[in-house]
Amino acid sequence: EEGVDAAAMSSNFTSREERRRKEELDEARKAGLAPAELDEDGNEINPHIPQFMAAAPWYLNQNKPGLKHQKAFNLTAEEGGDWYKRGVKTFQATKFRKGACENCGAMTHKKKDCVERPRKKSAAKTGKNIAADELVQDQIALGFDGKRDRYNGYDAEDYGRVVDRYEKAEALKAEVAKRRELERAYRKANRDTAGDVPANAGDGDDASDDDASGSDSDDDAKAADADAEGFMEVKKRVRSAGGGASMTVRNLRIREDTAKYLRNLDLSSAYYDPKTRSMRENPTPQDDPSSQFALQFQGDNVTRKTGETEGFERLNRHAFDAYQKGQEIHMQAAPSQAELLYKQFKEKKEKLSGVTKDAILAKYGNAAATEPAPEGLLLGQTEGYVEYDRAGRVIKGQERATAKSRYEEDVHEQNHTKVWGSFWQAGRWGYACCRSFQKNSYCTGKKGLDAADAAADLMKENLAAREAALEAKKRGEEEEAAAREANEGGADGKGKKTKNPFDAKKDVWGGDVAEDVRLDPKKLAEALRREDAKGSEGGDDERKRGYNVSHEVDVTEEDMEAYRMKRQRKDDPMNAPDAGTDGYDMV
Repeated sequence: EEGVDAAAMSSNFTSREERRRKEELDEARKAGLAPAELDEDGNEINPHIPQFMAAAPWYLNQNKPGLKHQKAFNLTAEEGGDWYKRGVKTFQATKFRKGACENCGAMTHKKKDCVERPRKKSAAKTGKNIAADELVQDQIALGFDGKRDRYNGYDAEDYGRVVDRYEKAEALKAEVAKRRELERAYRKANRDTAGDVPANAGDGDDASDDDASGSDSDDDAKAADADAEGFMEVKKRVRSAGGGASMTVRNLRIREDTAKYLRNLDLSSAYYDPKTRSMRENPTPQDDPSSQFALQFQGDNVTRKTGETEGFERLNRHAFDAYQKGQEIHMQAAPSQAELLYKQFKEKKEKLSGVTKDAILAKYGNAAATEPAPEGLLLGQTEGYVEYDRAGRVIKGQERATAKSRYEEDVHEQNHTKVWGSFWQAGRWGYACCRSFQKNSYCTGKKGLDAADAAADLMKENLAAREAALEAKKRGEEEEAAAREANEGGADGKGKKTKNPFDAKKDVWGGDVAEDVRLDPKKLAEALRREDAKGSEGGDDERKRGYNVSHEVDVTEEDMEAYRMKRQRKDDPMNAPDAGTDGYDMV
């Protein structure tokens, strides 16, 4: 085995010079300077084929160059067009044979397998009309394609009968048309020879024949022109269950119209999808919508709101709203139910709107149902002559009456000279004569206006005085606090600024106490006594305070310290009832 491997290696080994000569030969073949290499069948090999395609696998043992390894090597023989023979007779006996079918006399089947109708007198008894033996054909082995070939076993001669029938029908039609044309020409010639009858006159049948012939000729001419042009039709392959069929469909766009993508050549304009030939947005939104060019195409999105699209959207919206209100309705799961409910909803809505309309007409009447008013009244023109002076008073004629409403107008009550609603201020309505905002109040006239102005001025003065008092109080507190801080700094001798615990309520009620707070021992002892009294006797409960008592008690820092010292801490484990201690005995 080692010797065989060494021999194979030595045979496959090529020197550097041999490889160089092979590369030069390949370059010459590619350049056309050397003849192409031949395979074992004598065919030329393309020198531009890559090496990975030209090299055969090692397990094929293909020593000669070629592309045979690229072809299918396990192909079977092609299936023939064999099919079951029809109507073939083999042998027909003249007398009944033993073992044959008792009904028809054939030897290829028995009586129970006979397909001929049962004879009144069988062939076994009469020995006459012996049927011919059937051809027993071997089983035909068909492959995948042969079993599914729809035309396997098809005899083209069978279709000849169909062709002959149609040819006879066409010949008969041509003969009838020729006879009709000859009759029409004969009648026309007779009309021309008679001078008193015009050429275009005749009986109804002749006129109808001429009209029919003219219409037929026009239709034929139009069809011929369309076939000659051919640009309005395209051939399309249509898939069907029985196979493909070629049909002619009309193109969607006339070629003389401007294409969608040529209406606006700006790159940032509406996007055109070449695959679906759609442009959803309007390519010319800046143009006048009423212009002829803009009306031709305004984007494919315009067609989304046409036809039955709006009705379908309303149906979906109704189904969604009904489902939100608790009804078991779903547009996709039960579309028929959703459409039926929507139909019932529209009927009820129309009925309800009709009832509402009838009620309104019954209450206010229908002006459209009565006779129309005169044109002069509608246009505000009359025949009455009215003459005015410079002051606007009527000198001659009668002044036009003002239109009256169903509400009472210009009714002055409670001594008012203006109606209610003639004055408005700060979101309130009132009387303009006295500026009173109270409806049905008595009018005070000019005195009421003066009183209102005086009240407004007094209110402004009170507000200004209050602001001045608050400013003075604030200024005095700041000066007092500065003097107190200066005195405390001089008493300590260091000028250190101390914090007053009574200035900020947050220091009194807060949890953390500042370090510089000073407590009075006497006040602290008094506060502790009061806390003990509250704990033993229930203290001064605010819920037991009198109704009219409104005094407030200032809380000092000593009171807060006494509260912190005397309060119970429930979260303290040493203060628990079962701890074996009163909370102050430490082990």
